[in-house]
Amino acid sequence: MWLVVARWEGLGWGAMALRLVQVNVKARDEVALGRFWAQALGYRMSSEGPGVSNLEPEGVSWPDPDGFYVDLVRVADPEAVRYRVHLDLATVSARHQAELVARLRELGATPVDVGQGEVPWVVLADPEGNVFCVREPREGCRDTGPIAAVVVGCADPRVMAGFWGEAVGWVVREVGDDRAVLRSGRDVGPFLEFVRQAPGAEPVWSRIHVDLLPEGGQEQAAEVARLRALGARSADVGQGEVPWVVLADPEGNEFCVLGRGSSAPL
Repeated sequence: MWLVVARWEGLGWGAMALRLVQVNVKARDEVALGRFWAQALGYRMSSEGPGVSNLEPEGVSWPDPDGFYVDLVRVADPEAVRYRVHLDLATVSARHQAELVARLRELGATPVDVGQGEVPWVVLADPEGNVFCVREPREGCRDTGPIAAVVVGCADPRVMAGFWGEAVGWVVREVGDDRAVLRSGRDVGPFLEFVRQAPGAEPVWSRIHVDLLPEGGQEQAAEVARLRALGARSADVGQGEVPWVVLADPEGNEFCVLGRGSSAPL
């Protein structure tokens, strides 16, 4: 999966034009996995070309600022792709949580143990092994849509909150030594959460990275320069000659900066 960032509006950050708009999933079978996630989220499914499945919420189209999207992209060896990001799904009641878990298992999800112990959320893996969580009802997640949060394992939540808050202009809602939470200043879409991992801990299985989409007249080169000044660095993930720019945040999490008007990278 890949996380895409695009325009944020508010709080006087007029020079910024980036907002979190989608996750991108590296898949062995993008059609089958796309069907799973489309049914899990209640999204509609289409394709922009061979090897790519696109999922959109009903009633919006890319890149509507009120939409949060999922792209699934076929790769030759998804097992070689491993990041520290997973999704948390939202529920509105204990009954909803139980029903959603049961439905996800019918669709092909399986329970997994990643050392979570006794927790109120349920940890599952999708049909290709990507770990995700179904949260217990939380008041703050009632307006996020089906995806409550994009969760990133990290060494220092404070550092990550500082970088990403500056990078996309999101509001830091909570920050501490073990956890930081950010959200769009427009109070739409999922939260972005950074959770401290124990030193040497292996990340749970997932295939997510972040993309940034310049909008509002901003140019890709200017946004890349700004992100580098904040601490991002160039990264090579074998992308070759492509119209997007691959960077890594201060803890090495890769993400892409797209050109204006672009769809997600393959």
